[in-house]
Amino acid sequence: MSAKTFTPAPWPRKLRSTHWYEGTSRDTIYHRGWMKNQGYPHDLFDGRPIIGILNTWSDLTPCNGHLRELAEKVKAGIWEAGGFPVEVPVFSASENTFRPTAMMYRNLAALAIEETIRGQPMDGCVLLVGCDKTTPSLLMAAASCDIPSIVVTGGPMLNGYFRGERVGSGTHLWKFSEAVKAGEMSQEDFLEAEASMSRSSGTCNTMGTASTMASMAEALGMALSGNAAIPAVDSRRRVMAQLSGRRIVQMVKDDLKPSDIMTKEAFENAIRTNGAIGGSTNAVIHLLAMAGRCEIDLTLEDWDRCGRDVATIVNLMPSGKYLMEEFFYAGGLPVVLKRLGEGGQLHRDALTVSGRSIWEEVKDVVNHNEDVILPLDKALTKQGGIAVVKGNLAPKGAVVKPSAASAHLLTHTGRAVVFEDIDDYKAKIEDPDLDVDETCVLVLKNCGPKGYPGMAEVGNMGLPPKVLKKGITDMVRISDARMSGTAYGTVVLHTSPEAAAGGPLAVVQNGDMITLDVPNRRLHLDISDAELAARLDAWAPAHERAPSGYAWLHQTHVEGADTGADLDFLKGCRGNPVGKDSH
Repeated sequence: MSAKTFTPAPWPRKLRSTHWYEGTSRDTIYHRGWMKNQGYPHDLFDGRPIIGILNTWSDLTPCNGHLRELAEKVKAGIWEAGGFPVEVPVFSASENTFRPTAMMYRNLAALAIEETIRGQPMDGCVLLVGCDKTTPSLLMAAASCDIPSIVVTGGPMLNGYFRGERVGSGTHLWKFSEAVKAGEMSQEDFLEAEASMSRSSGTCNTMGTASTMASMAEALGMALSGNAAIPAVDSRRRVMAQLSGRRIVQMVKDDLKPSDIMTKEAFENAIRTNGAIGGSTNAVIHLLAMAGRCEIDLTLEDWDRCGRDVATIVNLMPSGKYLMEEFFYAGGLPVVLKRLGEGGQLHRDALTVSGRSIWEEVKDVVNHNEDVILPLDKALTKQGGIAVVKGNLAPKGAVVKPSAASAHLLTHTGRAVVFEDIDDYKAKIEDPDLDVDETCVLVLKNCGPKGYPGMAEVGNMGLPPKVLKKGITDMVRISDARMSGTAYGTVVLHTSPEAAAGGPLAVVQNGDMITLDVPNRRLHLDISDAELAARLDAWAPAHERAPSGYAWLHQTHVEGADTGADLDFLKGCRGNPVGKDSH
């Protein structure tokens, strides 16, 4: 589907919400009458579009703590365009507070929000998101319902500064933490730096997962052009919210749905964009899951194929030196999309929520700072896409972010130092007698979708203090876990099948030699096929499954990272039938 082939539906027409509110039957009066206790006039139920503002605000989701204010601007836009806004609080999975990991609850949030959309009288939705998992969970839900939807992100916080140095949220947390362990920074200075990291409302100010997923939403065409980078406290963020409120009303009138926008071509645009911005490896899992909801065949091979020749041109932490504030001032994501379009790396006709093609939206934008959005001849890396490596250690694939890795370690053979799970890692990593040096490969097991459970962001294992004190800042690390988008290093992630599912990672032993060869996309455990088969035959799960509750549901039904780690019974589009009135 492209902008050239989309034809708006005739207007006026009967809307989904009229099944709740139109007429004089007992059931209609039941639905409509209770709504009137909030002071809504009768003529608001006259067939105008009812727009659900799905708000992921929560005091325990600090990245989204300002979204109630933003929702008021969305409402203003909806009223102006002749719609009827209704704000609906939805499940908000905070990366900052949820244990064992917010990722465990992404699918639960998507399920809850999908049923919220389907079971309520909404004709269209504004997806008000911010923190990492809120963006994919709401997009997954919208795709499964296929109701007109538009993304409004909360925006990144302002730059942090500590003693004259830019402080990137997350990125400097890892950096300063390692400096404390190496004896290069005092605990008191670390605590002082803490106050410098988060000095305004908003999401991480690095190109972490939140900023990456905001960029993915824009590159997919699911947000208005320029949405991704506007700082949370900038007045233009509120303008964007109001304009999005206006736009969703027309989208409902045109019947412009996620299935019209999130096509295979749109996902390929997003993959290439991720490479150009140096985006988070978490985007791999989220886009695979979203594509599964859209019933689009997207694979790890597509990630490698589309991203392989894309240069990383956005000079932001953790790959570069600037932060999201400078990215916005330089022109933001539209400049990146224009550069991809000029280089033949963008499907120009891909449709966006504006009703125009993505190329129409960006073709006239200007780069205001070429040290932030770099020219191709000064790219951070010529091949900045996510690299997918395979081999006997990862038959279904694992991912590496070359732009955040050390070039000399992208081809490396080293001795495995194995941690059976995250508790084993924590118990051993600071032991001065740990048999490890900088040439070794740190291997962490049982931290995948089933194993943690939930697949926590523990893949960027901190280095042993005995190595840090030698001035070493990077080692090859391999796991079935994820890594924060704010993190960096030569880290192999999402190894599939995961250890808890009996993948080869489960049988790696201390002293095994492992070869990582990113240029040739290879990850190999250097033992014979016969030895590997014998170990796998003798393998038994090291951890029991949860006996009940959501943890049991998740561990029983979650799929592998290589297909998006969605629950197996949630894949696909189930539509938005109005159901039967039971009153």
